[in-house]
Amino acid sequence: MARHPDPVRLGLDLGTQSARAVAVDAGGRVLAAASRPLHSSRTGERHEQDPEEWWHALAAACRDTLARIDPQRVTALALDGTSGTILLADAQGTPLTPGLMYDDGRAAAQAVRVNEAGAAVWEELGYRTMQPSWALPKLVWLLEHSAAATAPGTRLLHQVDLITWRLAGHQVASDASHALKTGYHLLAEGWPEKELAALGVPGALLPEVVRPGTVLGTVCADAARATGIPEGVEIVAGMTDGCAAQIGAGALAPGAWNSVLGTTLVLKGVSTRLVRDPGGLVYCHRGPGDTWLPGAASSSGAGVLTREFPGADLAEFTERATRTGRPAASRGHDPVAYPLAGSGGERFPFRAPEARPFVLGEPADEAERFHAHLLGVACLERLCFDYLGHLGAPVDGPLTLTGGGTRNTYWNQLRADVLGRTVTLPEQAEGALGMAVLAATADGTPLTEAATAMVRVRTAHHPDPERTARFLPAYAAFVDGLNDRGWLAPEVAEHAVRKAQQ
Repeated sequence: MARHPDPVRLGLDLGTQSARAVAVDAGGRVLAAASRPLHSSRTGERHEQDPEEWWHALAAACRDTLARIDPQRVTALALDGTSGTILLADAQGTPLTPGLMYDDGRAAAQAVRVNEAGAAVWEELGYRTMQPSWALPKLVWLLEHSAAATAPGTRLLHQVDLITWRLAGHQVASDASHALKTGYHLLAEGWPEKELAALGVPGALLPEVVRPGTVLGTVCADAARATGIPEGVEIVAGMTDGCAAQIGAGALAPGAWNSVLGTTLVLKGVSTRLVRDPGGLVYCHRGPGDTWLPGAASSSGAGVLTREFPGADLAEFTERATRTGRPAASRGHDPVAYPLAGSGGERFPFRAPEARPFVLGEPADEAERFHAHLLGVACLERLCFDYLGHLGAPVDGPLTLTGGGTRNTYWNQLRADVLGRTVTLPEQAEGALGMAVLAATADGTPLTEAATAMVRVRTAHHPDPERTARFLPAYAAFVDGLNDRGWLAPEVAEHAVRKAQQ
């Protein structure tokens, strides 16, 4: 396909609730975007979606997006999906099972066997164990419970694999990012055959795997008619939604991090080496070139505000909270809350199924209690970075903030103050944008160069040294509170307090 002098790249995103398409020019301007809803079926620990809906919703979003621009400008596309979502399909790519979603927890028994069979490999890859929601335990469950598993020609597909198959008109390789939770060996760059055979996983079931950014093929005539994407547009191997958001935030240099504050807090960074975590809390995707992308997700975050202040006007509470606060020295430290968002315990920066929220200090009123929770999230974020630093991960590079929590300007500044470092907010941070940036590498442009050109900074917050000094006692009390309850490892607590004292 001839290169257009003013190219547009298409970023596609399959989330939990919607399928989205964005058309982005070489300067990072989003020229058009559209989405379509997706529907889930949840029963107990099971979470399923109809894979055909993924295709129809994404095709409709593409048609709407491309109706607003000249589609002949589109030169390449890339796609992200939810991590660990899988299905079985026949030899023609027709789904034989529902899509078992990223948080489907039915495979608890299978996870035990997976961790026994693959212990040495999972240890080598740094994440140590697989959770029931990971793709491999769910694949073993399907092999044991689905008649489709034994049909001739049956294939395992990750969520995005169904779409790339439809786009190309034939099966193409999966990407290493989505294959990670299926047990793909990111160091050896191959499937761990002995371990998978011990679990009864046939090698013929598994797709070929390539690194993200590899050109998989081009859009076929049938897909062009269904989506409006011109025939011949290059299809670039994508990444999981978390990695896509990291690219969309421009966090790609070694030591750079993207902190996503939504219901929970998710951190994604860049390292020149595989980061191994003895606690199994952090695991790495393979990044562009020779980089690795360590990341982890907390069970704490902005969701605590919904739980603790239901129906409250959060903007009003923030305004009141900014005016509260006697000098910290008058009472030791500002009140601070441990902001656990759910009821299932904590998973990062420590694992404690028994963890429960608490407040240190005595808030004078509801506004100060609200501020204690904003401060608690900032303290938890700092502790996450201290934990990562304790592992030896590089944490001193540029830091971007994304997620719904960034709508609160005061909170952004508070986080910068507690962290004691400058934070930047991208103008447009989302997984679909990240995939448009990745698609721009199809012509040989390095990913970091594409991101520099296409990811725009909206604003930056610089730490106020006086406020950093004010909040460090609260951080020290926060760390001590977690350590006293036996949730945080003493050596991590010591490292965090020592860093704060420095």
